Amino acid sequence: MSGYAVAHLDEIDEISDGRCASRPVRYHFGITSFGINAWTGREAGDRIINEHDEAQAGDEQEELYLVQRGRARFELDGRRIEAGADTLVFVRPGVKRTAFAEEPGTTIIALGGTPGKAYELTGYEIWAPLAPLYEAGNYAEAADRGRELIKAHPEYPTLLYNVACCESLAGRTAAAIEHLRLAIERADRFRSLAAEDSDFDPTRDDPAFKELVG
Repeated sequence: MSGYAVAHLDEIDEISDGRCASRPVRYHFGITSFGINAWTGREAGDRIINEHDEAQAGDEQEELYLVQRGRARFELDGRRIEAGADTLVFVRPGVKRTAFAEEPGTTIIALGGTPGKAYELTGYEIWAPLAPLYEAGNYAEAADRGRELIKAHPEYPTLLYNVACCESLAGRTAAAIEHLRLAIERADRFRSLAAEDSDFDPTRDDPAFKELVG
């Protein structure tokens, strides 16, 4: 195996969870020490980055955005920031952020990490194509397809957790608890998340679930 790899951004296929499509740069190269993704707005006015804050997401990541080409408009806690090509924008976890293309083809690259913690592989890139099934309430189909993905990628806690959510909602209690257990083994933060997640309401009274989440 070579000690390096080269790719043009356009060679990395986009993935989408039904919101803003992204190019999974980290996954493409198999990077394990930091997170990096890219987004492109096809037309002026397109939202490039989903509105979110990293504190709310539960992983407290700092993020650095680079406008790689075009011109973007960031909205950071309601404040508008115009950013042309080669502009760097650093955002701390609690800041609500989103971005829009001001020119066709505007591309933003984002790097992220949690202060004081080693980077955690989550596997959201693997799960993302199944998210529309979850949103549409097709829980059994999402669970079936997710189980196949787990066979190929058993190391990713977000994939395991999201499949467990679908299994719970589909009434597959034993499978949901087993995949949740594996997710918690890989990332303990999913224990407290599951304790408050309504997706596990159908599973919540099972003694094994109660023991798992404490």
